Parts: sequence; structure tokens; C-alpha cells
Amino acid sequence: MTRARYRVDAGGDAAIARFVLPERLGFGPVLAPVMYRADWAEGEWGRGALLPYGMIEIAPGARALHYSELVFEGLKAYQVDHDRPNLFRPLDNCRRLARSAERLAMPVVPESLFLEAIDAVAGACSGIIPSRSGQALYLRPFLFGTESGYMLRNSTTFSFMVIANPVEAYATGPIKVAIERSDVRAAPGGVGAAKAGANYAASLRASSAAVARGYTIALWLDAHEHRYIQELSGMNLFAVIDGELHTPALDGAILPGITRDSLITLARHLGYVVRERLMALDEVLAQMRSGACSELFACGTAAIVAPIAALAEPDGAEHAAAQLDRVAAQLREALLAIQERRAPDPFGWTRDVAVAPAAAPGAPAVAG
Repeated sequence: MTRARYRVDAGGDAAIARFVLPERLGFGPVLAPVMYRADWAEGEWGRGALLPYGMIEIAPGARALHYSELVFEGLKAYQVDHDRPNLFRPLDNCRRLARSAERLAMPVVPESLFLEAIDAVAGACSGIIPSRSGQALYLRPFLFGTESGYMLRNSTTFSFMVIANPVEAYATGPIKVAIERSDVRAAPGGVGAAKAGANYAASLRASSAAVARGYTIALWLDAHEHRYIQELSGMNLFAVIDGELHTPALDGAILPGITRDSLITLARHLGYVVRERLMALDEVLAQMRSGACSELFACGTAAIVAPIAALAEPDGAEHAAAQLDRVAAQLREALLAIQERRAPDPFGWTRDVAVAPAAAPGAPAVAG
């Protein structure tokens, strides 16, 4: 046994004991009763703490509020037919958070601290993780600048936190996607490949307009020509073309999704040809009309795999592929079975949560 760095607040156990898991979870509205926090100052990380979920204080002049000095991640802990929760590819989330932090010139969260925080929250919540297939504990690690000031430079102080939510899948059925032909989410050389809050802020106008029109999400095109498919506002896209899987190649503006990468690996393992390439939207629409493109689907940590029922133009014209949720259903079930440990994991993607035994208030927790 090794001793963890974090302390456990006295109110954490009581908050867990009071928590009642509701029947309907949605994606995000149900809050786990604990959170983790560690602060960075004078060039180093301080000791973390597992705390009851609650409000945090931040200076009104903090650079996170004024200059979007914030990056985050999203991953899940699963506990379906097992006594101990498990994580899916947490080290990949850690590495992506590090790349995001480096792009914004923020301090990197070390692997040991990242895993400590994830294990602390997921381990404390092990008794309240929903257990039905498709449900999970969604974990949201995030890093933000806390120093006040208007000089255009990085903060000298930061906070790293992890909060969590018991969730259903983000999308539980076919989605309809609005094509965005005017606004731009990101461009190569910018922060599109970083999981930064600013990327999502740039997508909100189109995403909100899509929802107002009755669609689920917006589809983004490249910034230079407005011709090539990039991603959705939080998911990557796949097309089944002549029996092969096609997905936009990473170009420095597309977020490298961990679910995207998992599906590419899994699909090839199942015998599919997978092509990462430039995908012109109008070419794909023509292939949908001819039948060469038989199916579209989106993927992400929140949604897992979501079949796309239609792509909608700004004028309301809709395009639909001939098939819905055939290849997508196969891949979704194969991936979810690995994530939930209902099937063998040939890729070494899953990892047990280090569930710590109860610690005395204020004492260091013990991690296995």
C-alpha cells in the first residue's frame, strides 16, 4: 500500500450517505456529492483534497473568467455487474489534458495527480455509480487559471478539480444534425485540437441555433474553404461508404477524440477497412443520394456511438442515408461491452479504480 497525497474532508462521507440516486439521470443534471481539488502556486502542485461538492470561490478578475484560461476532460467510470468500478483509457485523457494545457501554456497535471484525483472521486462514489448498461459515472477533470489581472500572460496560480455526475448516454437514439456553413469553430494553428473551454464557446451560437430548429447538434466545416467536414460540436463523425468506415483526418483543428480512436482500432479488429481522410461535405451528400454512403454516425465519450438520422442544410433541406444504426449498433455494443467489462478487452483499455478505505477526517487517504 502507498499513501496518497490527498486529504479527505470530514463532510465527504456524510454527503455520500445522504445521496439518493434518482431514477432518471439525464446527462449532467445529477451531481455527485464529492469533488477533488489541488492548487498550483510557486511552480508546484500542493496537496489535493477530497471535498463535499459545493460552490468554489474565484476572484472576479481571474484570468479563467476573462481570457478563457481553462481546459478540461471527460471520461467515465463503469460498474455494471462488478463490485469494483473501472475506468476506460484514463491515461489517454491525462495525456490529452496535458496537450491542452501545453497549448494554452498552463502547468501540466502530472499523471500521478490526475489518477489520484480520478480514483479519489470515483472510489468515493463507488456505492452510487448507476449499474444499468449504458449508465456510468461521468468524470469531469478541469484546470483553470485563478490569478487576477488583465496583462496578456498566463496566471501564476491554477486550480485542478474533478467533479462527477451519474449519467445516461448523452444521446439515446438517432440524432439529427444541422450543417453549419457560416460560422467557424476552429482553424489549424489555433486551439481546435485542445479541449479548451474557448472551443465550446465558439460553437455555442451554431449549437443553440441547431437545437432551436429541432436538431441535436451542429456539424462544422473547415475554416479555410468551408468545404471539408471537421467534427460535430462535441463528437466526431464516421460515414460508411462502400462498406468501409471513413472519418475526417485530424488536421490540427479537430479534437482527437478518444472514442474516435477506440472505434478506429475496434473496427479494424472486427475486419473493417477504416480510412482517415479529407471528406468534402458535398461529396458525402452525393454519395448519400447514390447509396454509396449507406450510414452516418457520431461518437464521443458522452454519446458513445449515436446514429445520424439526417443532415440538415440551413434552409431546412434534409439529407438521409439509406441505413440507420446498423454498423453503428455493432460498434456501439462492441465498445460498450469492453467499457463495462462484459467482454474481453484485447487492447488493455480498462483499469480498476483504486478504491480507498475510509480515512479519518483530515487524514491522508490510502490508495491501493
